[in-house]
Amino acid sequence: MKLLFDQNLSHKLIERLFDVFPESTHTRLQNLARKDDFIIWEFAKRNGYTIVTQDSDFLEIALINGFPPKIIWIRTGNSTTRVIESILRTNSVSINTFIKSKKGYCLELE
Repeated sequence: MKLLFDQNLSHKLIERLFDVFPESTHTRLQNLARKDDFIIWEFAKRNGYTIVTQDSDFLEIALINGFPPKIIWIRTGNSTTRVIESILRTNSVSINTFIKSKKGYCLELE
């Protein structure tokens, strides 16, 4: 599954989760780090990524524009990269099921 980690998450997640989500990238690596959320949204849509974020702004875009792309919203507040990694790893089956499903636009994880 192709995940696009938003700028509010560490780029280190790509390497740490390679065994579970090998096609993932980060906004920083795609020259999107300081871009508007809608530009990130369009990039994800064009390239088949699911956006992983701690920011609710993408939900607002989804409510207006629908999906794809889908969104994984990590609702833990400020957390370490290790905690975020654990959440994504623990929920990898649910994440894959969500991404493959034709239903829903946002998966909330805590």
